[in-house]
Amino acid sequence: MNKSFEKSTQANKRLQDLIPGGAHTYAKGEDQYPFEMAPVISHGNGAHVWDVDGNEYVEYGSGLRAVSLGHAHPRVLEAVRRELDHGSNFVRPSIVELRAAERFLETVPTAEMVKFAKGGSDVTTAAVKLARAVTGRARVAVCSDHGFFSIDDWFIARTPMDAGIPGAIGDLTVGFPYGDLAATEELFRRYDGEIACLILEAATQQDPPAGYLQGLKDLAHRYGALLIFDEMITGFRWSAAGAQAVYGVTPDLSTFGKALGNGFAVSALAGRRDVMERGGLRDTRERVFLLSTTHGAETHALAAAMAVMDVYAEEDITARLHERGERLTAGVRQVAAAAGVGEHVVVRGRPSNLVFATLDENYVPSQEYRTLFLRGLIDGGVIGPSFVVSAALTDADIDKTVEAVANACAVYRKALDAGDVRPFLLGRPVKPVFRTYV
Repeated sequence: MNKSFEKSTQANKRLQDLIPGGAHTYAKGEDQYPFEMAPVISHGNGAHVWDVDGNEYVEYGSGLRAVSLGHAHPRVLEAVRRELDHGSNFVRPSIVELRAAERFLETVPTAEMVKFAKGGSDVTTAAVKLARAVTGRARVAVCSDHGFFSIDDWFIARTPMDAGIPGAIGDLTVGFPYGDLAATEELFRRYDGEIACLILEAATQQDPPAGYLQGLKDLAHRYGALLIFDEMITGFRWSAAGAQAVYGVTPDLSTFGKALGNGFAVSALAGRRDVMERGGLRDTRERVFLLSTTHGAETHALAAAMAVMDVYAEEDITARLHERGERLTAGVRQVAAAAGVGEHVVVRGRPSNLVFATLDENYVPSQEYRTLFLRGLIDGGVIGPSFVVSAALTDADIDKTVEAVANACAVYRKALDAGDVRPFLLGRPVKPVFRTYV
């Protein structure tokens, strides 16, 4: 290791002293990185970030997949600065809210209404509440194969970190497996007349089985439930209009965020007019307190979203993300195979949303080998919990990444040959986000 992490180590200690977990997102925690190799970021530009020790990295998974255009994108910053000069928050809606809603619904034509908020959990929870109100049912069915939907009780109750949540709340959330219509129908039969909605990502690492999403929609409607697509990741990375446009299936409700603001805080709940109006002023039925956020329509964040949508449309950013991901995948697979670890360091997923798996000598996912691999990447000037690309990546950035992977794979092979990875870790392994105890 030839990098210094002295200032980052000191900053991490202070972060732990002042902020529970040392970060504002558990997935950004110090425990997700090798011991004393958790850089604290100073600034970023394009696909590069610098830490407080002055180390420079090619970055992946920027902002937990939020920064898809690259840091400090000039058109986004220009739009934000323009609105800041006009004020950011008023006692009544600004004209920017109308323009942003119009622009969003042009981009996602399968939706008829939209309401903006700040975070993904805001809008997924609003979608669940709306489904419960519309159906008069209490139970929510979440896809058990998908990792995260909300910080709120209805979802977190199903994770190992369910402390503080009454069991009665968790009992109202049930799971269904992805791609298995028969198992989902059995769930509907078991809880006949009780399930308000199905919520899932339309796709993750693989495309859905043929006919699955339409079959799921038909199944939900046959049993009187709504279908909700969580498009936090698939929105913009699959297409600007989301996975629903790629697969040709329109959900009743969908939620967007992450890439929508390129790092600025903005999320969206979108869907059918008759459902969305239950949270409005024109429906004669019992009203739903849907979303009411002081900062949900800050003009600079909505301006950022409109700029993002413009750049995606004019520069075909989704195609760029796919091309960058394909180039990276080919390079990583080539050097992993050359090092004899091609079946242990595995790149998976859609090219615009790549993850890597680190498997041990028995081909089982391993946090220890993940630690070793992350250590090699950081030593090589690459940082990221995944290989999720941004449009700002250059050929040189990808070449540097592949070189770092090659060096990491050489050490990986040595650990496999030794039959014990622990001496190579130089500290504790990284840990899963969802765990009951520290």
